[in-house]
Amino acid sequence: MTGPASRPVRILVCDDHVVVRAGLLALLGSAPDIEVVGEAGTGEEALALAQKLSPDVVLMDLQLGEGIDGVETTRRLTAGPGDSPHVLVLTTYDTDADITRAIEAGATGYLLKAERPEELFAAIQAAAQGRTTLSAPVASRVMARMRSPRPSLTDRERDILAQLAQGLGNRDIARALFISEATVKTHLGRIYDKLGVDTRAGAVAVAKEQRLLG
Repeated sequence: MTGPASRPVRILVCDDHVVVRAGLLALLGSAPDIEVVGEAGTGEEALALAQKLSPDVVLMDLQLGEGIDGVETTRRLTAGPGDSPHVLVLTTYDTDADITRAIEAGATGYLLKAERPEELFAAIQAAAQGRTTLSAPVASRVMARMRSPRPSLTDRERDILAQLAQGLGNRDIARALFISEATVKTHLGRIYDKLGVDTRAGAVAVAKEQRLLG
């Protein structure tokens, strides 16, 4: 949703850390062309406020503690009926899996909290117009991922990844594939290394992006 040039960009800030949120509000309040219309500490709160306040841009943290995370909140915000707000992710996390999940969920931009204030202001303006802005390290990772070949997984690793995508734990995977839990853990370590992730959710996200499950 793009606001008219005659008025400031309306921002909703979503971050579960009160101190961080207060700092962002103070920072954004110093920008004449940005108006903070609300703040949320949870994904559920952000969804409710977005519906009520109709912001142009939602500044979204990825890790929100209790409840739904920033990625799921982003997905629901951008999939909503009518004129949905643009979502600009502002986080400390820049793993391939986090970036992939956020962008696939519909995020317009992905910024790291280490960015300078003027970079954040510019990214907000770009997001309000529907233009993508990525922090330099994030852009580099995206480009590297696009250029890199698909990870080469063994048949057994693909089997385990498929079980992982179904939400099975190590014990259930071991039973399903007639192998030991120790073997499952060994294979998972290799899968994580090849996919460049460190969590089960990250492995599944990258596997779907790279179409390794089909």
